[in-house]
This record gives sequence, C-alpha cells and structure tokens, in this order.
Amino acid sequence: MDTIRGKFFKQHLLSDQFLDLIEKNKRPMDELMSYYQCAIMEVETKFKVLNQEYSLEYDRNPIESVKSRIKSTDSIVRKLRDRGLPFSLESIERSISDIAGVRVICSFPEDIYLLADCLLRQNDITLIERKDYIATPKDNGYRSLHLIVEVPIFLRSETRMMKVEV
Repeated sequence: MDTIRGKFFKQHLLSDQFLDLIEKNKRPMDELMSYYQCAIMEVETKFKVLNQEYSLEYDRNPIESVKSRIKSTDSIVRKLRDRGLPFSLESIERSISDIAGVRVICSFPEDIYLLADCLLRQNDITLIERKDYIATPKDNGYRSLHLIVEVPIFLRSETRMMKVEV
C-alpha cells in the first residue's frame, strides 16, 4: 500500500503542474502578507519618531519596547473557518483586523494613553476600533489598550490602506 501511495504522490503531487498551481495561488497571499509587513513598518516608524521626540523634548522615553508580528497563515485559515467565512483575499482583508500586530510596551499607563493620542492625531491614521482593558481589565486581570487602525502604505503604483492592531 505504501508503494502505491508513494507512486501516486510522486506522479501527481510532485508534478510540475501541481507545483505551478501551488505557486500561482500562493503568490497573491504572499503579496498580501507583504503589504501587512509594510503596514507594521509604518506604525513602528511612527512610534520610533514619537519616542525620539519625547527623548529630546522631555529627556525620557515613554516606550520600553516595540514588537511586531504577522499572524500565521494557519491562524488566518482557522479564524476564517471558525467564523464561517470563505478563504479569499477579500474575506481576509475585510474580516480579520489583527493580521498585522504591533505591541508597544510602556512602564506607565499614562504613557500608553499619551502615545495612543499622539498616534491617533496623525492625519494618515484612522481609528477603526478601540478596546480599553486598562480602564476595564478583563476578568483574568489582563490590562492593555487595543487599537485597530488603518495606515497607508505607499507602493510603487498605488497607496493601500491596511489594518494594524496596536
């Protein structure tokens, strides 16, 4: 049985046609994920500039660290499945707002609010959603300020608005 399965695998699943099909369908997803990576870079840069400005003006840095991540394809597929949504690029962009994530760590809660206000005052940032788990912590004690924002990324031939969870 293993030899039949192995032969089928080699003939069909490793064929040039099948590999071309995978590549053709993978490229648009890779492109979308690269757009989200660009959006992360835009937001990270905005926080670096704010931190630098506070360092010069007030001789302090409100930001301890900035970390970022892109949601894995597995996690995206699971989220779509759990919500009963189709697996398409349009569905991903429209329905999932935490593919790109930027975590800003501050020592003091007042710095979190200060930085959030500074970010949201920028004319190219659009607030989509705000959840304040500092003012109202979750039952498990989790405290954070979550912002879903849209930020422009400037590509060679177009400007795209991308969602980022901060």
